Amino acid sequence: MSHDLLSATTRYCAVLGQPIRHSASPAMHNPAMAALGLNWRYLAFEVNPRRLPQALEGCRAMRFLGVNLTVPHKLLALPLMDELDETAAQWGAVNTVAFEARDAAGRWRPLREFEGTAPDEIRTRGYNTDADAILRALEEDLAFQAAGSRVLVLGAGGAGRVAALKLASAGASEVFLVNRTTSKSAGVGDEIVRRFPATRAIADYPEGRIDLVVNATSLGLNPGDALPLDINRWSPGMASKAYDMIYRPAQTPFLALAKNAGCQTANGLGMLLYQGAKALEIWSGKAAPVEVMREALRRQVYG
Repeated sequence: MSHDLLSATTRYCAVLGQPIRHSASPAMHNPAMAALGLNWRYLAFEVNPRRLPQALEGCRAMRFLGVNLTVPHKLLALPLMDELDETAAQWGAVNTVAFEARDAAGRWRPLREFEGTAPDEIRTRGYNTDADAILRALEEDLAFQAAGSRVLVLGAGGAGRVAALKLASAGASEVFLVNRTTSKSAGVGDEIVRRFPATRAIADYPEGRIDLVVNATSLGLNPGDALPLDINRWSPGMASKAYDMIYRPAQTPFLALAKNAGCQTANGLGMLLYQGAKALEIWSGKAAPVEVMREALRRQVYG
Protein backbone atom coordinates (compact mmCIF):
# COMPACT_ATOMS: atom_id res chain seq x y z
CA MET A 1 0.00 0.00 0.00
CA SER A 2 1.30 3.48 -0.84
CA HIS A 3 2.59 5.32 2.21
CA ASP A 4 0.93 8.47 0.78
CA LEU A 5 -2.57 7.11 1.35
CA LEU A 6 -4.06 7.31 4.80
CA SER A 7 -6.89 4.85 5.20
CA ALA A 8 -9.12 3.33 7.85
CA THR A 9 -6.55 0.52 8.18
CA THR A 10 -3.57 2.83 8.89
CA ARG A 11 -1.94 2.01 12.26
CA TYR A 12 -0.36 4.59 14.57
CA CYS A 13 2.61 5.16 16.85
CA ALA A 14 3.53 8.43 18.58
CA VAL A 15 5.86 10.34 20.86
CA LEU A 16 4.48 12.02 24.00
CA GLY A 17 6.33 14.83 25.75
CA GLN A 18 6.30 18.41 27.02
CA PRO A 19 7.69 20.34 25.20
CA ILE A 20 7.33 18.39 21.93
CA ARG A 21 7.58 20.93 19.09
CA HIS A 22 11.34 20.33 18.74
CA SER A 23 10.95 16.55 18.27
CA ALA A 24 12.50 15.05 15.13
CA SER A 25 11.06 11.60 15.88
CA PRO A 26 8.19 11.86 13.32
CA ALA A 27 10.68 12.97 10.64
CA MET A 28 12.77 9.88 11.42
CA HIS A 29 10.06 7.25 11.90
CA ASN A 30 7.69 8.00 9.01
CA PRO A 31 10.29 7.43 6.22
CA ALA A 32 11.44 4.30 8.08
CA MET A 33 7.90 2.93 8.22
CA ALA A 34 7.49 3.65 4.50
CA ALA A 35 10.81 1.91 3.76
CA LEU A 36 9.51 -1.18 5.59
CA GLY A 37 6.31 -1.10 3.51
CA LEU A 38 4.13 -0.51 6.57
CA ASN A 39 0.84 1.39 6.38
CA TRP A 40 1.73 3.07 9.68
CA ARG A 41 2.09 6.71 10.77
CA TYR A 42 4.09 8.26 13.60
CA LEU A 43 2.66 11.33 15.37
CA ALA A 44 3.76 13.74 18.13
CA PHE A 45 1.60 14.95 21.03
CA GLU A 46 2.21 17.55 23.73
CA VAL A 47 1.12 15.90 26.99
CA ASN A 48 1.16 17.57 30.40
CA PRO A 49 2.76 15.17 32.92
CA ARG A 50 -0.44 15.23 35.00
CA ARG A 51 -2.29 13.90 31.96
CA LEU A 52 0.13 11.09 31.11
CA PRO A 53 -2.10 8.32 32.54
CA GLN A 54 -5.06 9.53 30.43
CA ALA A 55 -2.86 9.93 27.33
CA LEU A 56 -1.58 6.35 27.62
CA GLU A 57 -5.14 5.10 28.19
CA GLY A 58 -6.23 6.99 25.06
CA CYS A 59 -3.46 5.37 23.00
CA ARG A 60 -4.49 1.96 24.35
CA ALA A 61 -8.16 2.60 23.57
CA MET A 62 -7.33 3.73 20.02
CA ARG A 63 -5.19 0.63 19.41
CA PHE A 64 -1.90 2.48 18.93
CA LEU A 65 0.91 0.00 18.28
CA GLY A 66 3.39 1.82 20.51
CA VAL A 67 4.58 5.15 21.86
CA ASN A 68 7.86 6.81 22.76
CA LEU A 69 8.13 8.94 25.88
CA THR A 70 10.41 11.95 26.20
CA VAL A 71 10.89 14.71 28.80
CA PRO A 72 9.36 14.68 31.43
CA HIS A 73 7.60 11.30 31.22
CA LYS A 74 10.32 8.62 31.42
CA LEU A 75 10.23 8.13 35.21
CA LEU A 76 6.52 8.94 35.58
CA ALA A 77 5.64 6.09 33.20
CA LEU A 78 7.30 3.33 35.27
CA PRO A 79 4.40 2.70 37.69
CA LEU A 80 1.86 3.13 34.88
CA MET A 81 3.09 0.08 32.92
CA ASP A 82 1.31 -3.27 33.13
CA GLU A 83 4.61 -5.06 32.40
CA LEU A 84 8.24 -3.97 32.40
CA ASP A 85 10.77 -5.39 29.96
CA GLU A 86 14.08 -6.23 31.64
CA THR A 87 15.62 -3.08 30.08
CA ALA A 88 13.10 -0.82 31.82
CA ALA A 89 13.46 -2.75 35.08
CA GLN A 90 17.27 -2.57 34.88
CA TRP A 91 17.52 1.15 34.13
CA GLY A 92 14.42 2.32 35.98
CA ALA A 93 12.96 4.47 33.20
CA VAL A 94 10.59 3.92 30.27
CA ASN A 95 11.08 5.64 26.91
CA THR A 96 9.33 3.06 24.69
CA VAL A 97 5.92 1.46 25.21
CA ALA A 98 4.53 -1.45 23.21
CA PHE A 99 0.85 -2.39 23.30
CA GLU A 100 0.05 -6.09 23.45
CA ALA A 101 -3.16 -8.14 23.30
CA ARG A 102 -4.05 -11.65 24.39
CA ASP A 103 -4.70 -14.16 21.59
CA ALA A 104 -7.20 -17.02 21.60
CA ALA A 105 -4.63 -19.28 23.27
CA GLY A 106 -4.14 -16.74 26.07
CA ARG A 107 -0.66 -15.61 24.94
CA TRP A 108 0.32 -11.92 24.92
CA ARG A 109 1.37 -10.79 21.45
CA PRO A 110 2.28 -7.42 19.87
CA LEU A 111 -0.77 -5.52 18.62
CA ARG A 112 0.66 -5.52 15.07
CA GLU A 113 -0.12 -9.25 14.87
CA PHE A 114 -3.87 -8.69 15.23
CA GLU A 115 -5.57 -7.90 11.94
CA GLY A 116 -9.04 -6.41 12.09
CA THR A 117 -10.49 -5.95 15.56
CA ALA A 118 -8.02 -6.54 18.37
CA PRO A 119 -9.23 -8.16 21.60
CA ASP A 120 -10.48 -5.75 24.28
CA GLU A 121 -7.78 -6.79 26.73
CA ILE A 122 -4.70 -4.75 25.84
CA ARG A 123 -1.69 -4.19 28.08
CA THR A 124 1.33 -1.88 28.09
CA ARG A 125 4.90 -3.19 28.17
CA GLY A 126 7.59 -0.63 28.98
CA TYR A 127 11.10 -0.73 27.54
CA ASN A 128 14.23 1.39 27.84
CA THR A 129 16.09 1.85 24.55
CA ASP A 130 18.01 4.94 25.77
CA ALA A 131 20.76 3.20 27.75
CA ASP A 132 22.29 1.26 24.86
CA ALA A 133 21.72 4.23 22.52
CA ILE A 134 23.68 6.74 24.64
CA LEU A 135 26.73 4.45 24.86
CA ARG A 136 26.66 3.65 21.13
CA ALA A 137 26.33 7.35 20.24
CA LEU A 138 29.23 8.30 22.52
CA GLU A 139 31.41 5.60 20.96
CA GLU A 140 30.50 6.54 17.37
CA ASP A 141 30.36 10.33 17.61
CA LEU A 142 33.16 10.99 20.11
CA ALA A 143 35.24 7.77 20.01
CA PHE A 144 34.57 7.65 23.77
CA GLN A 145 35.38 4.54 25.79
CA ALA A 146 33.70 4.34 29.19
CA ALA A 147 36.15 1.92 30.84
CA GLY A 148 38.34 3.79 33.35
CA SER A 149 36.87 7.20 32.45
CA ARG A 150 35.99 10.18 34.67
CA VAL A 151 32.59 11.59 33.65
CA LEU A 152 30.37 14.49 34.71
CA VAL A 153 26.61 14.06 34.13
CA LEU A 154 24.49 17.21 34.30
CA GLY A 155 20.93 16.31 35.31
CA ALA A 156 19.61 13.41 37.39
CA GLY A 157 16.14 13.01 35.86
CA GLY A 158 15.09 10.10 33.63
CA ALA A 159 17.78 10.54 30.96
CA GLY A 160 20.58 11.65 33.30
CA ARG A 161 20.02 8.79 35.72
CA VAL A 162 20.03 6.20 32.91
CA ALA A 163 23.19 7.72 31.37
CA ALA A 164 25.02 7.74 34.71
CA LEU A 165 24.05 4.14 35.50
CA LYS A 166 24.95 2.92 31.99
CA LEU A 167 28.37 4.63 32.12
CA ALA A 168 29.02 3.05 35.53
CA SER A 169 27.96 -0.37 34.22
CA ALA A 170 30.39 0.08 31.30
CA GLY A 171 33.31 0.63 33.69
CA ALA A 172 33.60 4.39 34.32
CA SER A 173 35.94 4.84 37.28
CA GLU A 174 34.29 8.04 38.57
CA VAL A 175 30.87 9.54 37.82
CA PHE A 176 30.22 13.10 39.02
CA LEU A 177 26.57 14.12 39.26
CA VAL A 178 25.19 17.65 39.27
CA ASN A 179 21.48 18.42 39.50
CA ARG A 180 19.36 21.42 40.47
CA THR A 181 18.06 19.32 43.40
CA THR A 182 21.14 17.93 45.17
CA SER A 183 19.16 15.15 46.88
CA LYS A 184 18.29 13.76 43.44
CA SER A 185 21.93 13.56 42.28
CA ALA A 186 22.91 12.09 45.67
CA GLY A 187 20.20 9.43 45.23
CA VAL A 188 21.55 8.44 41.81
CA GLY A 189 25.07 8.38 43.29
CA ASP A 190 23.92 6.01 46.05
CA GLU A 191 22.33 3.75 43.43
CA ILE A 192 25.56 3.67 41.39
CA VAL A 193 27.64 2.73 44.46
CA ARG A 194 25.16 0.01 45.41
CA ARG A 195 24.87 -1.53 41.93
CA PHE A 196 28.34 -0.85 40.51
CA PRO A 197 30.72 -0.74 43.51
CA ALA A 198 33.81 -0.45 41.27
CA THR A 199 32.65 3.07 40.26
CA ARG A 200 33.05 6.07 42.56
CA ALA A 201 29.99 8.35 42.49
CA ILE A 202 30.26 11.96 43.68
CA ALA A 203 27.27 14.32 43.81
CA ASP A 204 29.36 17.39 43.02
CA TYR A 205 31.60 18.98 40.40
CA PRO A 206 34.93 17.23 39.69
CA GLU A 207 38.38 18.44 40.62
CA GLY A 208 40.94 18.28 37.81
CA ARG A 209 40.53 17.11 34.24
CA ILE A 210 37.79 14.70 33.17
CA ASP A 211 37.16 12.69 30.00
CA LEU A 212 33.53 13.58 29.29
CA VAL A 213 30.72 15.93 30.30
CA VAL A 214 27.12 15.04 29.35
CA ASN A 215 24.20 17.46 29.40
CA ALA A 216 21.11 15.38 30.23
CA THR A 217 18.97 18.40 31.21
CA SER A 218 16.52 20.20 28.92
CA LEU A 219 18.44 23.48 29.34
CA GLY A 220 19.36 24.63 25.84
CA LEU A 221 16.12 23.56 24.14
CA ASN A 222 14.73 27.10 24.30
CA PRO A 223 16.42 30.41 23.40
CA GLY A 224 17.42 32.23 26.57
CA ASP A 225 17.82 29.07 28.67
CA ALA A 226 20.50 29.24 31.36
CA LEU A 227 23.58 27.06 30.93
CA PRO A 228 23.18 23.59 32.50
CA LEU A 229 26.33 24.11 34.58
CA ASP A 230 27.73 26.62 37.06
CA ILE A 231 30.69 28.23 35.26
CA ASN A 232 32.02 29.43 38.64
CA ARG A 233 32.44 25.80 39.66
CA TRP A 234 33.48 24.25 36.37
CA SER A 235 34.43 25.16 32.82
CA PRO A 236 34.12 22.95 29.71
CA GLY A 237 37.89 23.32 29.14
CA MET A 238 38.32 20.82 31.97
CA ALA A 239 36.85 18.03 29.80
CA SER A 240 38.23 16.57 26.60
CA LYS A 241 34.76 15.63 25.22
CA ALA A 242 31.27 17.13 25.61
CA TYR A 243 27.93 15.55 24.68
CA ASP A 244 24.52 17.23 24.71
CA MET A 245 21.44 14.99 24.54
CA ILE A 246 19.64 17.94 22.92
CA TYR A 247 19.83 17.81 19.11
CA ARG A 248 17.73 20.84 18.19
CA PRO A 249 19.25 23.39 18.17
CA ALA A 250 22.14 21.36 16.70
CA GLN A 251 24.60 23.50 18.68
CA THR A 252 23.38 24.56 22.10
CA PRO A 253 25.11 27.34 24.11
CA PHE A 254 26.60 24.54 26.24
CA LEU A 255 28.17 22.85 23.17
CA ALA A 256 29.35 26.21 21.79
CA LEU A 257 31.06 26.96 25.12
CA ALA A 258 32.67 23.50 25.16
CA LYS A 259 33.81 23.78 21.54
CA ASN A 260 35.43 27.16 22.19
CA ALA A 261 37.29 25.59 25.10
CA GLY A 262 38.78 22.93 22.80
CA CYS A 263 36.39 20.08 23.57
CA GLN A 264 35.42 17.52 20.97
CA THR A 265 31.61 17.86 20.87
CA ALA A 266 28.51 16.02 19.66
CA ASN A 267 24.77 16.57 19.99
CA GLY A 268 22.03 14.04 20.75
CA LEU A 269 21.19 13.02 17.18
CA GLY A 270 22.98 9.67 17.45
CA MET A 271 21.21 8.82 20.69
CA LEU A 272 17.84 9.73 19.12
CA LEU A 273 18.64 7.56 16.09
CA TYR A 274 19.59 4.43 17.99
CA GLN A 275 16.85 4.57 20.63
CA GLY A 276 14.33 5.15 17.80
CA ALA A 277 15.66 2.30 15.66
CA LYS A 278 15.34 -0.12 18.58
CA ALA A 279 11.80 1.11 19.34
CA LEU A 280 10.75 0.54 15.73
CA GLU A 281 12.18 -3.00 15.86
CA ILE A 282 10.17 -3.70 19.04
CA TRP A 283 6.92 -2.49 17.46
CA SER A 284 7.39 -3.97 13.97
CA GLY A 285 9.40 -7.13 14.55
CA LYS A 286 11.59 -6.08 11.60
CA ALA A 287 15.17 -4.77 11.36
CA ALA A 288 15.06 -0.96 11.35
CA PRO A 289 16.35 0.82 8.20
CA VAL A 290 18.97 2.75 10.21
CA GLU A 291 20.53 4.58 7.25
CA VAL A 292 17.10 5.81 6.07
CA MET A 293 16.47 7.09 9.60
CA ARG A 294 19.92 8.69 9.89
CA GLU A 295 19.52 10.54 6.59
CA ALA A 296 16.01 11.74 7.51
CA LEU A 297 17.36 13.10 10.81
CA ARG A 298 20.28 14.85 9.12
CA ARG A 299 17.91 16.58 6.70
CA GLN A 300 15.49 17.54 9.45
CA VAL A 301 18.05 18.95 11.89
CA TYR A 302 20.74 20.33 9.59
CA GLY A 303 18.56 21.22 6.58
